[in-house]
Parts: sequence; C-alpha cells; structure tokens
Amino acid sequence: MAMTRRVFIKNMWCLAGGAGLLCLAGGAGLLKGCAEPEDLREEPREKPLEIDNDWLAGYARLEQEGRLAERIELAYEMMENCTLCPRQCGANRRAGDEGFCRAPEQAVVYTHQPHFGEELPLVGNSGSGTIFFSNCNLRCVFCQNWPIAHEGRGSEISDERLAEMMIDLQRRGCHNINLVTPTHVMPNILGAARIALEKGLHLPLCYNTSGYERLEALKLLDGVIDIYLPDMKFMDGKEAERYNNAEAYDYPKLAREAITEMHRQVGDLDTDERGIARRGLMVRHLVMPNRVAGTKEFVEWVAQNLSTDTYVNIMAQYRVEHRAFEYDRIARAISAEEFVEAMEWAKEAGLTNLDSRSLTQLELHRQRLQ
Repeated sequence: MAMTRRVFIKNMWCLAGGAGLLCLAGGAGLLKGCAEPEDLREEPREKPLEIDNDWLAGYARLEQEGRLAERIELAYEMMENCTLCPRQCGANRRAGDEGFCRAPEQAVVYTHQPHFGEELPLVGNSGSGTIFFSNCNLRCVFCQNWPIAHEGRGSEISDERLAEMMIDLQRRGCHNINLVTPTHVMPNILGAARIALEKGLHLPLCYNTSGYERLEALKLLDGVIDIYLPDMKFMDGKEAERYNNAEAYDYPKLAREAITEMHRQVGDLDTDERGIARRGLMVRHLVMPNRVAGTKEFVEWVAQNLSTDTYVNIMAQYRVEHRAFEYDRIARAISAEEFVEAMEWAKEAGLTNLDSRSLTQLELHRQRLQ
C-alpha cells in the first residue's frame, strides 16, 4: 500500500493510542491491535450477497408471522424494571438508571467488523460479522476483554445505527451477525434486527453469550436467534462465585438451564453445503489451570443432557489477564497436560462434534509432552 497522507495519519493514530489501543481478534474475542475512528476507516469492499433461497432467518420468519413486534415490546418492558439477566437488579434503564451491568437504555458498541478468529463454521471464507457490545452482567476477573466488558469503552448508539451496522457487515460479505455479550442489550438487538430486516438483512443471528442468562428472557428469543454460542465457564458454584464480580454462585445452575433451553430452541448445529453455520447450538468451554472450570463435569453433562453431537469448542487460550494474577490458582497459563487431559475427557464422554481447531491444539499439546 502506498504511504498516502490518509494511511500515514491512520498509522500514527494507532501508534498514539487511538481508542484504547484495542481491537478484537481470536477465538473468544481477544484484545489486540487498535480500533480506527470512523473518519479514518477505508470504505469496505462490497462482496456479492450469497442468499440461500431454501433457508430463512428466524427473525424474518417471525416477522412474516406478525410476532416480532410483540417480542420487541415485551423485551423493552423488561428493561423498565430491569430483569433481563439473572441479577434482576430492577434498574429503570429506560428512565436513565444504570444497573449492575452499567448499561444505559441504548446499546453501547465498541466495534463492528468481520472476525476470522471465531469457530470455522462461523468464519467461512468471509468472516463472522461481529458486533462487540460494551459492559457485562458477569465481569470475570480473568476477562480478556476487560476494557470493554468492565470499563464499558465504546459509543452509545440508537437501534437504527445498530441496524446499519448489521447491514454493513452483510454488505462486507460476512456469513452471520455475531452479537458478542448481548444479554443486557437484548431489546436493542431485537429492535435493530427488525429495522435491518426492512433494509434487506437476511443473515443468521448468532447470540454470543457468557451463559449467564435468565430463562424468561431467553424465551423471548425463541424463533428469533438462529445460532447460540454460549460459554460454559464453571461447573462449580464456589469457583464461579470466586472468579467474577457478580459473585455468581448460581452461574452453573443457570447456565445449564440456559444452554438446555437454547438447545431446545435450535437443536444441534446445522450447516450449509459449504460448512457454514445456519442454525444450532455451539458451546464454548475454556480450560483453566488446576481444573478450576470443571471440564470433566462439563463434557459429561453435555453428553448426558444435550447430545453427543453437540458442537463443543474446548479452548486452550487461557491467559493471565486483568486481575487473574491476584488469584494463585489461576495466575498461570494452562499446561500441555491439562489441555490433553481435557480433550481426552471429551472423547471419553462420547462427544463427536469437537471443534476442529481444538483437535489441532490437542495434537500440538501432545507433541509438547513427548
């Protein structure tokens, strides 16, 4: 690329610090690089739209049935005395109050972009169209996205602007709209999806969540969300309580209930002829030091309560981030033995649809043990 004045200014802006020197990439939205200000971004190149005439996104079908507007209204009612997440803090966010998640009425977005570090069925050839929402209702002490999730860095936007972001990602050729940390802005997402549908949005919606969800809220998403991508972070309540700011002892119980409901709504992962996700459940689990996450219990629970064909991504990317260094048991990276052990547990449990990258990581970690 020629060193034009525009490119020079952009590079200097990044070196100088930009918007917190943060951009998101990697399996679970790792932080690196920097975001660009709107006026310095290159115009995205449009790619031909690939429309499967035999498939219809859930929100489009619900709109055809005349039921989407009612869901949006009910979701916004939950925000008035906020009961969107298990915290049920009761803040009237529509009147300007901020609850535990610190989110206002309108969504706060850090960035939107094609993302190539997600699971391969989401990424395809053109990337997953990620929208990174700021703030969080869990805020883990080891969070890799802590400047966004804990500090709330980003810009407050209207539902109309959020819809424009969805259309922009579709125009760039992305295979889905990947909604990262969506729980506390679920009403905004529904409202924006309906606006974007009127503008031609047809991509599947992917609900990329920590797993700390409330069943009553999830039921409003039945028929709206096409792909669920929850974490299952902890299987033990004491570990969950210890390692997040929400002190969520109830996390394992509620996450199990939530993931079971997600599976009921969308079933096992369904892909098109190119292997790109259209509908279904994909579960993430981060292996942590000293068996803190309860990986053996997790894989056994999936096999016994969901399906052995559930798409499961067992991740090896734990890093000592944010405040993790303050906690002795998680103040180090995982060992090769710990990851190999985790993957062997998954196979012993009978899981047959393990993420391809985690299988590659398994072989690499096995080599380290030789």
